[in-house]
Amino acid sequence: MSGSPDEKGPTVFARDSTGLVKNVSFLDSIALNFSNMSVGPLLTTLAGSSVATLLFVNVAGLNLVVASMLAFALSIPQIIVYTMMSRRYPRAGGDYVWLSRNFGGFAGSTLSFWGYTMETLAFIALVAILLDFSIGGVGAEMGFAYGFPTTSWVALFSGGFWQVAVGGVAFSLVILLNIVKPKAGYKLVTVLAVFGALTLVIAMAVLLAGGNSAMVNYANCTGAYAGYNCLGLNGTNSYNAVAATYQPSGMPFDLNFGNMLYIMPVMFAFIYPWLNAGPAVASEMKGGRALKWNVPASAIITFIFATSTFAVLYAVGGLPFINGLFHDYAYQSVIGPNFFSLAMGIANNAWVAWIIGLGWVALQFAVIAYAVIIFSRYLLAQSLDRFLPSRLSYVSPRFGSPLIAMLIEWVITLSLIGITAYYFGSISGIFGAIIASMIYFMFVGLAAMAHAFRKESGPSKVILALAGLLNILVFGFVAYQFLSNPGFTGLNNVTYAYSIGTLVAGAVIYQASRWYHKKRGMDISLNYKELPPE
Repeated sequence: MSGSPDEKGPTVFARDSTGLVKNVSFLDSIALNFSNMSVGPLLTTLAGSSVATLLFVNVAGLNLVVASMLAFALSIPQIIVYTMMSRRYPRAGGDYVWLSRNFGGFAGSTLSFWGYTMETLAFIALVAILLDFSIGGVGAEMGFAYGFPTTSWVALFSGGFWQVAVGGVAFSLVILLNIVKPKAGYKLVTVLAVFGALTLVIAMAVLLAGGNSAMVNYANCTGAYAGYNCLGLNGTNSYNAVAATYQPSGMPFDLNFGNMLYIMPVMFAFIYPWLNAGPAVASEMKGGRALKWNVPASAIITFIFATSTFAVLYAVGGLPFINGLFHDYAYQSVIGPNFFSLAMGIANNAWVAWIIGLGWVALQFAVIAYAVIIFSRYLLAQSLDRFLPSRLSYVSPRFGSPLIAMLIEWVITLSLIGITAYYFGSISGIFGAIIASMIYFMFVGLAAMAHAFRKESGPSKVILALAGLLNILVFGFVAYQFLSNPGFTGLNNVTYAYSIGTLVAGAVIYQASRWYHKKRGMDISLNYKELPPE
């Protein structure tokens, strides 16, 4: 924590070392990326909330299993880029470091601040609202299917106070834990991710054991909550009624790739490109195995879970029923049925249903827990370079945590949670901010190409350059999908303002910092010619 820049010259960073310690095991690194890839939030929002609404999609020929496979194939260049580049730049802040070292301080800092740092805060707010929705959803489903008291649970996801209270308190507790006990913060992510993954396995086993007859009986049952069936739908709806709303595409194997490409923004917003959590804590990893394999291992594990859950839903419910349920009926109900609520209902056992419900909640909580850690690492890295005030690089000698960075994260994110809950009334209002990351990942690919041409040779040069080019093309397409379908992707005037405002803010902050330090005899642009300290 030593190192006065005034004493050691203009290229010295805010400190000689980050002050962080190597707390991250191989399992921790996989759990971080698994949580970053957000399988739980995807399975929650695919039906059951106003974001990612398939109401805007023609579901004829839409097969979520094939769509997941397609999304994973499109993400392979991202897997290659993050695997190779994180090994070459094993520093706190991950892709911020390699963008700023290949593009220079102004472009690299501005893009990273915009495309990941500030977007992460919006995503935390989004998932905090989903956490509230999930808790309410668990309680409501237990009421519909098992007769538990329901009315008070339904209030939890009705917007306003409860969304701020539940999401804000959960987020604040994670912040406090990571300040006081950073190692415990990592372990929390791991425990939540592992428990969530195990409950996904349990849920799939429950669905397969019940089979189609259990799904039919569940969809047709009267339910214990007056006026609604067990699905939480109006009591007049039934399995056959829902399935009849699906109209086949008439294409071979009933596969409409146009409709599957249309929902790529949903797949990409939640799952497949989000591989930067592990690389962002590369300097804290214990041993070379975690650094080398955390990205591909977590990508494959997440792909298996996401695709398997879709496959099990179709195998048990049938494609017409599942597509019809997600398309037309979920948004007319007290709680939109999704993977978790269907498994809870079919379990036909309250204890098993509670376990699945706890896993549903844990997978949302894991996203908040990972994001708190990663955001602070980006702030730490940016402050070490003096792009952000050097005080943000302060690591508490007592706790070993980036105290000031986390407090700033706490204040801004709580504000976003409140704005989302009270202004929008749902998570759709903040969802569109993810467009910034889709564009940012194009520049990640460009940085990989720049590094390949400047510093690589032989096969690694070809592989990295090609992966970078494909990354640009893939995320260019996804960004176009976001912009061309604003009703589907949640883009509105506020999300445009947030995205443009944070981009401008990043540029202004860099220029102001450079001007400030230049008057004191330091040119911060020189820092970007070398790697920051570990």
